[in-house]
Amino acid sequence: QVQLVESGGGLVQAGGSLRLSCAASGLTFSEYTMGWFRQAPGKEREFVASISRSSGDTYYADSVKGRFTISRDNAKNSVYLRMNSLKPEDTAVYYCAANRFGSITAMAKGYDYWGQGTQVTVSS
Repeated sequence: QVQLVESGGGLVQAGGSLRLSCAASGLTFSEYTMGWFRQAPGKEREFVASISRSSGDTYYADSVKGRFTISRDNAKNSVYLRMNSLKPEDTAVYYCAANRFGSITAMAKGYDYWGQGTQVTVSS
């Protein structure tokens, strides 16, 4: 079955950096547009970034543009999220998601599979 497993979360001070990874299995990774979402306590899940199947296109939420970078390695069935200049408001559980043959999208309903999430906590 399809599995998406996130890793790399943790506790970091404001201004610091983290790199999240998402390892995919049970699917043909190159067929999937990938996305990152996050959910803070008491808030709805929100879009962070998306990357096309060939890495040719990326799309970011305004709140992370210029600070976060999404990338993928189809040979390793993995997608990454490099997060720089972290702020306390970036604190959330971060989820990766897969969207088969779809366009890059910020809509959560456009994704077919989701990981279990990894916690990112940014202290002030």
